[in-house]
Amino acid sequence: MTKKQRYTIERVAEELGISKSTILRYEKKGIFPRSKRNPINKWRQYTEEDVRRLKRICEGEG
Repeated sequence: MTKKQRYTIERVAEELGISKSTILRYEKKGIFPRSKRNPINKWRQYTEEDVRRLKRICEGEG
């Protein structure tokens, strides 16, 4: 079984071309789905599929 790549909120913000606080605000408003959390440190984690999905949302394709 291969381990899936996980991305930090900073990396996702860079990929999307938006700020980290924008991601947090969009999550709070329900524009972005809530991220998964690391069970040890509770930091947000995103998969490659999550990043693709967030890009589609930013592009207006939902």
